[in-house]
Amino acid sequence: MTNSNEVYTKSNFWSGFLFGIGLVAFIDEAVFHQLLHWHHFYDKLTTEMGLISDGFFHAFSWFATIAGLFLFSHLRRQKALQIPTWVGGIFLGAGLFQLYDGTIQHKLLRLHQIRYVEDVLFYDLVWNMIAVVLVVVGILLSVNKPKRENWEGIVNGGQ
Repeated sequence: MTNSNEVYTKSNFWSGFLFGIGLVAFIDEAVFHQLLHWHHFYDKLTTEMGLISDGFFHAFSWFATIAGLFLFSHLRRQKALQIPTWVGGIFLGAGLFQLYDGTIQHKLLRLHQIRYVEDVLFYDLVWNMIAVVLVVVGILLSVNKPKRENWEGIVNGGQ
């Protein structure tokens, strides 16, 4: 039997995890797809199909973000918000999504490259190293939770 604190801890983690996935996917889509024009989500067909795939990817990022924020709002109303767990979930979700993107989508499935240049290795290494750093920070925050008092000001708006 699980107690309510365990349930809230899991909910805090998953809220942050979904928010982290949505956040990093949104940044990827906005910066690398729209602003820099480095790639589309799916680059195997026409530019129009690439733009359509970007639209679906953008919708996915918003669904993940909104789902995470709905959970966050529920936890806050229940006075069960655990900011260290939530932030750890954000970093882990963001890092795992970016690592998935950099390894599975870029290399295994070859849906797109991070950037279409002659020597893409530099971009791949930076992309995946950032992902690993995000994952490590997420794990450290999830395992080594600071005392709740240290986060009270953040939760209560500095009051």
